[in-house]
Amino acid sequence: MRSSRAVGGRQKAVGSRQKAVGTRASGGVGLAAWLRSLPCKVGESLVLLAAVVLFVSSALGAAPKPTLKSVGQKVYCLCGCVTTLEHCPHPPSECSMRAEMEALIMKDIDAGKDEAAILQDFVNRYGVQVLAAPPAKGFDLTAWVLPGVGLIVGLVVVILIVRRMRKPSSEPAEAPPASIDPKLLAAMEEEMKTSGLGTRD
Repeated sequence: MRSSRAVGGRQKAVGSRQKAVGTRASGGVGLAAWLRSLPCKVGESLVLLAAVVLFVSSALGAAPKPTLKSVGQKVYCLCGCVTTLEHCPHPPSECSMRAEMEALIMKDIDAGKDEAAILQDFVNRYGVQVLAAPPAKGFDLTAWVLPGVGLIVGLVVVILIVRRMRKPSSEPAEAPPASIDPKLLAAMEEEMKTSGLGTRD
């Protein structure tokens, strides 16, 4: 009885292998058939995941429309107040430079330019120093790299100092004072007795 069951089990295994080989030979299962074979929740999850990925990629791809505030935070006001155009303490009626720069921003926004193009117009007109954050290229790249390098070097120095403070020194510690020679101790006691310092009255 056991042998007939074992033979039957082997025949089923061979049959399923032949079906798998036949499927591979005919080009495999299509994506739609594979999705239909998945449990319902897994297929729905994959469709939902694809929809989320498409939504996020379209949201990231669309650049937001520039505003006076968003561009004003990225350029310095050149009136001498040493702040961004957005935070210039002088009202536009008193600060001709602020009024000029804001008018240029509004003109570029009305022309349909994006933020990068507006900033490039400012660089072409006033120079790189107008940008609140220097571009990450050329010599200006040092402004972006130096703080990170300084932080790493500082951490390395602190680690080395802490390790050196914790490491026991290789020099032998001062030896404890050697015991006093008994002859010298006896001579001192004798001297104290003769002088009367070592006795109690």
